[in-house]
Amino acid sequence: MTADRTQAYGRVVKTLEDLGPSKLQPHEQELIREAADTLIFAADLDEARSALADVEALAEHLAGTGRWTAERTEQLVSDLVACGPVTPVA
Repeated sequence: MTADRTQAYGRVVKTLEDLGPSKLQPHEQELIREAADTLIFAADLDEARSALADVEALAEHLAGTGRWTAERTEQLVSDLVACGPVTPVA
């Protein structure tokens, strides 16, 4: 785990605290929380892949229904991706 991943996790938690109760259903909050937990502890991208797919589907739903702006959903997905492991560049 790195400081960058920890900071990204903190941003996700803050988003859930600030927007979760008013802009997300309880099951959506739980999905994001579980994805962040999975990603922060994932050792490689294989472990993270499923969590990322779930979050991307939720983000598309939130933006597509107009509940969140595209920018806000992109920021959430970006923060969640930053919680996960980084693959080395070959």
